[in-house]
Amino acid sequence: MSGTHTGPPSSSGDPSTGELVSQLSAEVSRLVRDELRMAQLEVSGKAKKMGIGAGMFGAAGLLALYGVGVLIATAVLALALALDAWLAALIVAVVLLLAAGIAALLGKSKVSEASPPVPSQAIGNVREDVDAVRHPGMHH
Repeated sequence: MSGTHTGPPSSSGDPSTGELVSQLSAEVSRLVRDELRMAQLEVSGKAKKMGIGAGMFGAAGLLALYGVGVLIATAVLALALALDAWLAALIVAVVLLLAAGIAALLGKSKVSEASPPVPSQAIGNVREDVDAVRHPGMHH
């Protein structure tokens, strides 16, 4: 019977503390692996749904763009009832280009209001803090 038992002799055959720690470590490791596997499956399932949803949004945007195109064609055809077809198309094109120009000017003014994208208030506060640290006796 010698050489079969490596730990200290135990009277009741219970596992040693080292064996218990080893078993606990193996169980925790297995649980973590199982949880990670389940999380990976859940995330990949959600990613597929998000991909399908994004594709549907893209299709909706494309269909809306086609709808706007048909509305523009309808405006041209309606004007063509009273004017020549080329003149109706020209009028609608000019109106669309004017609308695009106005949108571009409004967008440019919003961008120039926001630029430069530097937190000037925060920079001023930091400068005041640095000055206060350099000259502790002086208050602004």
